[in-house]
Amino acid sequence: MPINIVDLFAGPGGLGEGFSSLSKGNAFRILISAEMESSAHKTLRLRSFFRLIRHDARSLSGYYEFCNGDAKLPYNTRSQSAWEESGLEARQLTLGNPNDNRVLDAVLDQKLQEQEPWVLIGGPPCQAYSLVGRSRNIGTPSYRPEDDHRHFLYKEYLRIIRDRRPPVFVMENVKGILSSRVAGKTIFHDILRDLADPDGVFGVSSLRPGYRIHSLVTNTFFESGMDPNAIDPRDFIVKSEDFGIPQARHRVILLGVRTDIDANFKRLVAQPTVHVREVIRDLPPLRSKLSNGDDSARNWSITVKNHLVELAEEALDKNMDRLSAHLKRYSKQVRVGLSPGALHCPKSALSREVPYYTDWYLDSKLRFWLNHESRSHMTSDLRRYGYAAAYAALNDRSPKGHEEFSLAGLAPNHENWESGKFADRFRVQRYDAPASTITSHIAKDGHYFIHPDPAQCRSLTVREAARLQTFPDNYFFQGNRTQQYHQVGNAVPPLLAKMIAQIVKEILT
Repeated sequence: MPINIVDLFAGPGGLGEGFSSLSKGNAFRILISAEMESSAHKTLRLRSFFRLIRHDARSLSGYYEFCNGDAKLPYNTRSQSAWEESGLEARQLTLGNPNDNRVLDAVLDQKLQEQEPWVLIGGPPCQAYSLVGRSRNIGTPSYRPEDDHRHFLYKEYLRIIRDRRPPVFVMENVKGILSSRVAGKTIFHDILRDLADPDGVFGVSSLRPGYRIHSLVTNTFFESGMDPNAIDPRDFIVKSEDFGIPQARHRVILLGVRTDIDANFKRLVAQPTVHVREVIRDLPPLRSKLSNGDDSARNWSITVKNHLVELAEEALDKNMDRLSAHLKRYSKQVRVGLSPGALHCPKSALSREVPYYTDWYLDSKLRFWLNHESRSHMTSDLRRYGYAAAYAALNDRSPKGHEEFSLAGLAPNHENWESGKFADRFRVQRYDAPASTITSHIAKDGHYFIHPDPAQCRSLTVREAARLQTFPDNYFFQGNRTQQYHQVGNAVPPLLAKMIAQIVKEILT
């Protein structure tokens, strides 16, 4: 029998996807997943539905008709009961809300059997801990960390641990949590103490076993009675690129094992580095959309070619001969007929297979590339993107700051542009390296996520970001494009989650 999973703060379901895909779905089964944001919940439910019907070809036909644009609903008469079941598994719940807490507790009371092993997974919201979020808060005079409820949402996770005592839990968060402080105290130390002794934090004296909190990459652990200052908190950071994930994503991941369970397990095993090219090269090229003026393929190609030719001529005048030649070469590769894509971008019959985890990513039943649509950019940004991508292709790094954006028309209209604060304002995701961290900020602008091909002159699509996060192509993100970017950026890479699931399975079996 599969081991039950309870997934809290689930987002679009990256962590749960990894667990539920292990051993072709026979190792773990998601009992309930909880997510508060409506578009992420829609994605979560749709994926739950897919898992329920994935071994039933006739039921799956309705799902693929929905993905391929032939049906407005993902289910048919044969699969309607599975759709209703998916709504019972994937719940839209705001943890901390008393009514929603009662809903969650009722499900756990009904479905969790005390004698059966189960696993709690999830990552409490990270905005209060992230460096970007903290920087934003510092700029708000009235902000007091101790009044920010997001700092304490992990206690909703802790409440389930205290009351239900899962044999194992997996908790994920940004690495900024290691340095976050509230009322002068390091909050990560409090989290370690609380997770190790979930009764003690609520002022309850108990003889029930606590937890040993393990690193997934070193032999470091923490248990009740230890001094958090005696361990290096960085030992809990998992660097995804070290384990075959095509992205330099560094996250704190805690593996809690109840102290009455033997936890002699192998840590994550290093894997060869995977580059951006290996993951997105088979996706069809797209042109960016123009946010103002005539958004036609012809006007776009003329605009981009003119930018690249002008920059090439100016670079030549400044004795940047190699850069000039590079820009000129890419100006000749700009294609007139490129589409900006659509929510359903038709799949090319000549598409090459992605060379990395082909069976994981590709799905021959899809006739369209889901969520592969370019966003709109101002023509001034097209100039910057084309230049930055050509520079990166030549120099194996993105251009930095005003000194390397010295050609005409490249400097953005920022008062502090030359202060050094915006040195990394434009970042290219180079073909021959892992991507930088895919974050929710990709929803705001594409400056940090420029496509490596100057002839496409755009930022990454949702599908390209999802590929770098290791979501399969049949994982259909719901909501508008901004919401889809948020979901992908906030998720745990499913392939990394699958590796963690293997460790958990080893402990429990």
